[in-house]
Amino acid sequence: MTGVDLVQENGPERLDFKQKLYKQLDELLPPDVIIASSSSGLKMSDIQSAVASHPERCVIGHPFNPPQLIPLVEVVGGAKTSEATIQRAITFYKSIGKKAVRLNKEMPGHVANRLQGALAREVYYLIAEDVLSAADVDDALSWGPGLRWGIMGNMMLNHLGGGPGGTEHFFQQFAGPMTTSWKSLGSPVLTPELQTKLVDGVHAEVGSRTIEELEAERDEILLGLLELRAKRSERSLPTRSRPIIEPGEDFNSSQDCDDVFGAPPSL
Repeated sequence: MTGVDLVQENGPERLDFKQKLYKQLDELLPPDVIIASSSSGLKMSDIQSAVASHPERCVIGHPFNPPQLIPLVEVVGGAKTSEATIQRAITFYKSIGKKAVRLNKEMPGHVANRLQGALAREVYYLIAEDVLSAADVDDALSWGPGLRWGIMGNMMLNHLGGGPGGTEHFFQQFAGPMTTSWKSLGSPVLTPELQTKLVDGVHAEVGSRTIEELEAERDEILLGLLELRAKRSERSLPTRSRPIIEPGEDFNSSQDCDDVFGAPPSL
């Protein structure tokens, strides 16, 4: 294999398979070619342990589904990955229009899948407890916080949630209630009975629509959102400085501010 700068590995999510494949790729490829893995959960330190000659050029470059539309690529090196490899990988992904996010340390599942997993656990718990149906929990997400998450992430929404006082006031007002609410979150066991309940709920929500129809609906809306975000980025409006509270001025914690997730009280 010649004339390449980066090889994107997309093999099965099995450590033994990837270790064998990486050993072979390391022997076949010139030493300056990056070997990036699309692994959604394995650690590069474990994968590159089988690479004898050039483990420094091995890195995780995990795209997000559907990868032809979603810009995110999570980049994280292993114990033997060089800083130069990480920077080259980030530069490459950015050059093809991806949003490369660097992880400073390895975590099972990286970041985006861990966030999805935390949310899915609570979704399954709420359905298991008959709090609401699969269709209603999907509506609650996609017509509620999901709309905001397509524009800003958790930390920026926290900043808005603090009102004029920003993220500082957000934690002053909500740290206690949030910590208390975490204790009520569920940890369901995915028994065969619960899996059947979840599957039945999804089929009831899907109705007669096919996978192809659902994918087309998802992709059409995704493309529209990406187009809007691209237009916003092109305008590049100057960032406004957050309001400053002068020394000695007390920020009234009882005044109107956004909620814990960034929504004004009136909404």
